[in-house]
Amino acid sequence: MPGGIRILLVVLAAVAAAGGVAAVSAFSSSSRAGEQPLSLIAVHRATIGIDAAASVGASPRLLGVKVHGEDTAWVTVDFAAPHPGAGDWIGVFSPSNFNASTCPGSTDPGPVICSAPIKYQLANYSSNYGKSGRGTLKFQLINQRQDFSFALFTGGLSYPKLIAVSNKIAFANPKAPVYPRLAQGKSWNEMTVTWTSGYDIQEAYPFVEWGMKWNPPVRTAAGTVTFDRESLCGEPARTVGWRDPGFIHTAFLTDLWPNKEYYYKIGHMLPDGKVVWGKFYSFRAPPYPGQKSLQRVVIFGDMGKAERDGSNEYSNYQPGSLNTTDTLIKDLDNIDIVFHIGDITYANGYISQWDQFTQQVEPITARVPYMLASGNHERDWPNSGSFFNGTDSGGECGVLAETMYYTPTENRANYWYSTDYGMFRFCVADSEHDWREGTEQYAFIERCLATVDRKKQPWLVFIAHRVLGYSSGFFYGAGGAFAEPTARQSLQGLWQKYRVDLAFYGHVHNYERTCPVFEGQCASPERSRYSGAVAGTIHAVVGGGGSHLSNFTAETPPWSVYREMDYGFVKLTAFNYTSLLYEYRRSSDGKVYDSFTVHREYRDVLACVAGSCPPVIPPPT
Repeated sequence: MPGGIRILLVVLAAVAAAGGVAAVSAFSSSSRAGEQPLSLIAVHRATIGIDAAASVGASPRLLGVKVHGEDTAWVTVDFAAPHPGAGDWIGVFSPSNFNASTCPGSTDPGPVICSAPIKYQLANYSSNYGKSGRGTLKFQLINQRQDFSFALFTGGLSYPKLIAVSNKIAFANPKAPVYPRLAQGKSWNEMTVTWTSGYDIQEAYPFVEWGMKWNPPVRTAAGTVTFDRESLCGEPARTVGWRDPGFIHTAFLTDLWPNKEYYYKIGHMLPDGKVVWGKFYSFRAPPYPGQKSLQRVVIFGDMGKAERDGSNEYSNYQPGSLNTTDTLIKDLDNIDIVFHIGDITYANGYISQWDQFTQQVEPITARVPYMLASGNHERDWPNSGSFFNGTDSGGECGVLAETMYYTPTENRANYWYSTDYGMFRFCVADSEHDWREGTEQYAFIERCLATVDRKKQPWLVFIAHRVLGYSSGFFYGAGGAFAEPTARQSLQGLWQKYRVDLAFYGHVHNYERTCPVFEGQCASPERSRYSGAVAGTIHAVVGGGGSHLSNFTAETPPWSVYREMDYGFVKLTAFNYTSLLYEYRRSSDGKVYDSFTVHREYRDVLACVAGSCPPVIPPPT
């Protein structure tokens, strides 16, 4: 059972004990799978009715003082209400001042609160609150550049009424550099380090100090960017979901030696010469393109974030997220690079959630390259240039994904790129922009597939967020195409022409693998051991990273070899130029539930296959 669901059951039991049927009923009213939990709070309806008999207190007041660079802390919140109700809740606000004076361009009368909390818990998660009117909750906070306060509301999430506010608490250095994110640069021997801080370039100079063991370290300066409300496209990102993102810094570490281990730490030099340091980390440089060595790749999509303290997530929005994160952390010594292929945080316009996500995955991103693809929950917004005219990004329209993480794109607004990792070539498409023949992206995809040297990089992988290949997910099957409409018609010729080995997608929240397939037909009856010519591409949906799960069609299509409605990820292991291992692992236990091997020689890549036979001159008679 995924950890998020285990937590959910424990909490339901506690809620029932605290307030009986009424408490469970209040809980269930906000338990709508698939919705961003913070969107359930009707901030625009909030009223203020401070009650002298109600109280909230938070301790300790100063966080992050025990350990250098500490960026998470547990906080105890004690609260009391004279008339406890099943819908009472505690919201965490940051900055601590969240009254009407902080509303941009507000008029009188205007909203009394104009920013959503960064997280919340129902008051009756504390045992006996419903009977005594007193409770205690534990919250885990992360360093997010501002101070915090806790607010007690009655009226449920739909009609919140503020009755008490706590004292302010803060981290010892709210501006400290935190949550480094590694990514491959535009060349194979370049690693980028991106992180967040509260320091503008006028306050302190950002840099990375790095080097090989036993060698003197060097310092590389970082660039600094940020964005404001006006950079975003709509609500809630520009309204109740807005929170100052701080400053995002990126440094480019170049001329790396292949497979060499490097040590680094991020820092900011103050005007007086003192340095504010981040934590100490290490990474292994990428292999040279074509290098024959053990190379291990993890791929998944649609993970989102969850809270270690259980906040927000009782809506069952991303119940598997922590399991996926923790399972990858446990096996990190056996992982070289990670691809998170769209629907990254599910912040959906609530900017604070990007900080929460970067902290959650920091043990991974600080050690191995973490490569992204763009999904509908990062990009889609009407009249913003996205191929799909939905509102799934919550007004972010790609700005957060493009800013918070580095990708080696030519144009950040067009989120497609290629990257080489040893014997692999990855062609990462942007399914939120037009991919059809004649478009700029189609030309990129063909160029990426056509320019790889298969003698040295035999393993060719295509990646996109939406399913451009095959899926028997219910909503794709209901349309009859079993993919995005026109997708295969546009791209399957390229996959076949250039002998793409594997194609990965997210978007559908489950796991599915096909046979090697071309034009809807299996090119091989084999299920677990593939060899010989690349007669078709194996397509895999790996959208079970953490968000609520999706159903399949009732009937299994003939091209579907294995499908499972659970949380998990795929791990690829290239042993050499001819041998590849594919494994699907569940997030709950890290065990393998689907696998196959590929044995392929270079002459097999060159061999004539259906839909891809180059013209030949017959031998003279």
